[in-house]
Amino acid sequence: AGACRIHETRKKIPKNEKPLRFNEFLKSKIKGSRIQSCQQIGLERIIKMELRHGPDTFFMFIRLWSGAANCIVTDENLRILDVFFRRPKRKEITGELFTPPEPKTEEKNKIFEIRHFEELNTNTGFTGDLQGKNFGELTFNEKVDLWYSEHGESLSREALLEQGTKIYHSRKSRMVSALQRLEAKRQDFLRSEQWKHQGDLILTYGHLIDGQSKYLECEDYDTDSMVRIEINPEKTAHENANAYYEKYKKAVSGLEDLEFDIKKAKKELIDLDLDYEALCKEPNPIRMQQILRKQNKPKQQIEKKHPGISYTIDGWYILVGRTASENDDLLRKHVKGQDMWMHTRDWPGGYVFIKNRPGKTIPLEILLYAGNLAVYHSKARKAKTADLYYTQVKYLRRAKNGPKGTVLPTQEKNLTVTLDDKKLQALEAMLNT
Repeated sequence: AGACRIHETRKKIPKNEKPLRFNEFLKSKIKGSRIQSCQQIGLERIIKMELRHGPDTFFMFIRLWSGAANCIVTDENLRILDVFFRRPKRKEITGELFTPPEPKTEEKNKIFEIRHFEELNTNTGFTGDLQGKNFGELTFNEKVDLWYSEHGESLSREALLEQGTKIYHSRKSRMVSALQRLEAKRQDFLRSEQWKHQGDLILTYGHLIDGQSKYLECEDYDTDSMVRIEINPEKTAHENANAYYEKYKKAVSGLEDLEFDIKKAKKELIDLDLDYEALCKEPNPIRMQQILRKQNKPKQQIEKKHPGISYTIDGWYILVGRTASENDDLLRKHVKGQDMWMHTRDWPGGYVFIKNRPGKTIPLEILLYAGNLAVYHSKARKAKTADLYYTQVKYLRRAKNGPKGTVLPTQEKNLTVTLDDKKLQALEAMLNT
């Protein structure tokens, strides 16, 4: 809408993630047809093409109305075979009869001036297929194509770049705010030694707690100065001190995770800047539109190639099923006999598969990564340590009348794994999207 036209283009049209239904119809029925005639219907912005494909005759109507643009293919009796946009209210759906508008006659003598696109003549140089040409050497179709790429309302670089800039600034603002919160939390965690010291002071001067004041004022024996520590007057000295000790323990254990989160957030900001820079440099507006469409697609709508989650580690591809259904689906459709299967022993949980690489033996480090995933996605997660067994998929036998996805392994080997926080953090960064 707003950029309807028909002209020759030499721009490469990027493929869609999924084949368009109407495109597939054209490939099946229309591709290879001979164009018998091509004409405008009166002064209407509608083009009618008569096509012959073997013994069959087709008509293609290309309607260039901004509010109701469409491409309609009919048989020789004008019965609709398929349309680009399905519009039931207009009866523009398969099987309906298409009625072309009557040609206008009142504007029969009206003269439409041909545009010369002189505004493009100010360009000092062209890019892509037009590189090296000057304005006078451009064909009429090239001028039309170039003008819509530069100035069109909806499918122009200018409009798409404006849209992309808004998205970029919105996302960057949210990501910067999130990073600032992480940095502030990090500063609190860096004060963890102070919380431990305050707990020690509360135990030392616990006799000064009067049950009313929300603060304990005492002399800091490290600095010989008076300090004021916030407390709960309804709790004992030991309870108040333990509250500070708990904050200290959480800070010490959480600081490493927080550093990882900050590093990840900074990398995502760099990636966002690089994506925006690539969008700004992209010369093809159709490709820009596809990039923006993909970026704005909700994660729930992104079709997955397989159930569960996956990781790529040093060239090894690992699949993880987290539920009985995912385990069963992976077993049935996504793994082969030579692939390695891993599961926690005596604990319910997900299946982990390491895809086979011909001529390669799975390194111990990859087994440990897979083992961490198996423990993490099982009931053994809280225990942090579990015995695992692993074997090739060809040595698995389905349990007769057993729960969905249940298998009985043979020729299995054993492995004991304790969750490794560093490996789990590395796995989070390697998660395939």
